Amino acid sequence: MRHQAAPPPEELLPVEPQGRGGPLEKIAGAVRRVIYHSEETGYTVCTVAVPGQAGDVTVVGACAALWEGEDIIAEGRWVRHPQHGRQFQAERITCVVPATVEGIRRFLTSGLIRGIGDVMADRLVAAFGDQTLQVIDRDSGRLLEVEGIGPKRREMIRASWGEQKAVRDIMVFLQSNGVGTAHAMRIFRQYGSQAVAVVQKNPYRLCEEVWGIGFKTADRIAMNLGVPPQSEARACAAVTYLLQTQSEEGHCYTLRHELTAAAEALLGIDREIVDRAVTWQVETGALAQERDRLYLTGLYRAEKGVAEALSRLMRVEPSFPPIQAEKAVAWAEQRMRIAFAPRQAEALRTCLANKVSIITGGPGVGKTTIVRALVDIFQARRLRVCLAAPTGRAAKRMEEATGCEAKTIHRLLRFNPQTGGFEHDAVHPLGGDVFILDEASMMDLPLTHALLRALPGEAVLTLVGDVDQLPSVGPGNVLRDLIDSGMIPCTRLDTIFRQEARSWIVHNAHRVNRGESLELPPNGTDGDFFFLPTEEPDEVIRRMLELVTRRIPERFGFRPATDIQVLTPMRRNQLGSESLNQVLQSALNPRGPSLQRFGRTYREGDRVLQIRNNYDKGVFNGDIGLVRRIDETDQEVLVDFDGQAVRYDPTELDELQLAYACSVHKAQGSEYPAVVLLLSTQHYRLLQRNLLYTAMTRGRKLVCLVGSEKAVRIAIANNRVAERRTTLRERLLLAAR
Repeated sequence: MRHQAAPPPEELLPVEPQGRGGPLEKIAGAVRRVIYHSEETGYTVCTVAVPGQAGDVTVVGACAALWEGEDIIAEGRWVRHPQHGRQFQAERITCVVPATVEGIRRFLTSGLIRGIGDVMADRLVAAFGDQTLQVIDRDSGRLLEVEGIGPKRREMIRASWGEQKAVRDIMVFLQSNGVGTAHAMRIFRQYGSQAVAVVQKNPYRLCEEVWGIGFKTADRIAMNLGVPPQSEARACAAVTYLLQTQSEEGHCYTLRHELTAAAEALLGIDREIVDRAVTWQVETGALAQERDRLYLTGLYRAEKGVAEALSRLMRVEPSFPPIQAEKAVAWAEQRMRIAFAPRQAEALRTCLANKVSIITGGPGVGKTTIVRALVDIFQARRLRVCLAAPTGRAAKRMEEATGCEAKTIHRLLRFNPQTGGFEHDAVHPLGGDVFILDEASMMDLPLTHALLRALPGEAVLTLVGDVDQLPSVGPGNVLRDLIDSGMIPCTRLDTIFRQEARSWIVHNAHRVNRGESLELPPNGTDGDFFFLPTEEPDEVIRRMLELVTRRIPERFGFRPATDIQVLTPMRRNQLGSESLNQVLQSALNPRGPSLQRFGRTYREGDRVLQIRNNYDKGVFNGDIGLVRRIDETDQEVLVDFDGQAVRYDPTELDELQLAYACSVHKAQGSEYPAVVLLLSTQHYRLLQRNLLYTAMTRGRKLVCLVGSEKAVRIAIANNRVAERRTTLRERLLLAAR
């Protein structure tokens, strides 16, 4: 697709036409070039060869989907642009399949049809002339007559053609109902050829079943289709949307009176209608209510299930005889040739003496050493030890530290795309005697529930994590709730070991966690933590680029594309990850084979981030990979996720974001050789101590902080962690009675 990814320059925006009251005119011609096309709104700027007009005509207007080589009929008025002169401002653009050989050739080379590049397009029009598109559409078997097309490529071309025709219908339908085109591919993937029928029958299904489409989009479609504003179906969808929004902010429930008031304000309808909708959803099991608390049913069951599963796990005797903790600690010290600090020895004894236990603490306090010792002790007793973590990178670090296989929790539980659930559950439990889970602060409520359901009752469980880091991205605050309940034995490690105490990263991370100001290495001395005070956003970006492209590689030898990670608190604004990724891609990877989709350019060599769980592909939210190959003919992208090759077709690229820069939340569970952290008063809403602490501890060998001294002071001073509405702590206390 040859659409410009960046927003249109100001000079391309619509202008007031001269003589607005004049009659509408029609022009027709072949699209020469698509200068700009917004996937979200359909706003398009293109040049068109119009018979009888000298030179190409610039056409500006909204179009659901437009491709170079297509013929269009545009209805609108001529305008005079102050800079670019005469243009045609279209009120309506209708696309027509090209009829000329040259138009068909340009159409086929636009990237619309997978399996056809420049060379193949020339061969096709040479073989079939102006009948080429009819052959592809109605007689694709004849494609085998063309050199280079075998059965596999013929099927790819046929399927891609059919898919694009269906998607265009969806785009046109959505645009006619006031919706942009960015979601058309997702809707098509979900419903196929039935997409329009599904949307017409119940547009609110979209916000429940199609990733990336929320209530407001579905409601806009519903209003255009004539759904009554006072409809209880509309109220039900709004209530579910509001609860889902709360869960995305980490909450497990919302108070009923707050929810009905929010829905009333959102919809502009009587509260009685909302209240009836809530009552109906509770009665049918779509929602769960406990006193004045309303839950999505899945979260309610997960919260109760976690408390019940932990209580049950603590009551069942382990599958092996008790281990004499003192002897085991002494044995581990001798084997590892170290002397444990008092708290480390205490942590080991606690884990060996209890079915369920927790180890927490900041960087450099020896959590990994305890995990290694536990693995050695349990394996010496010939017990089956299973190691896992929420992310692939955390699991890989665990594996490197212990020498034993570690898996992500998703892979441990083995998701089955056919059934839509995990293969391991209460009926088919995991095999193992001991389970040690790292980065437990990242575990949200649904994942914790899925794991605990799958543990055998005799298993021993140890959770390891830093409770002072940011909580999970998903709903719940599991690790903190478990610790605060007092029901699970917990050891907090707080001694920084000599080899780690020399690290300015570790030193400053602990200072920040205590609410103390940063301390920097003396000028002229080596260190692993640096702060470059910078106020203006433009200057922050300039310094960031200088660090990533020149200073850090030259001084420390880190590779910009793979070793250096830029972190920022937010996704949007000038210093947000989306804007920074465009800047960094231009600086680090400006050329090479590429595809443009969903307003982004993907290029060979790019670092990318998976932003949703895709169980079919075996990649999960937060996984980072490198684009190894882009096939511009077959329109495929091959991404390497730590040795796992994953293919994406154009309809799936909205699952990937550039990852030269990412938010601090997305970096949880990952460590990088070098981190460049940007902090500005632009990020005021998110300036919190645990965010700064989490970001600093992502850097393994180097952290460079660039930004405002005021922003740093605000973050360190702000220890008001946003409370999450959960009742797990209370349920644990109740289950233990």
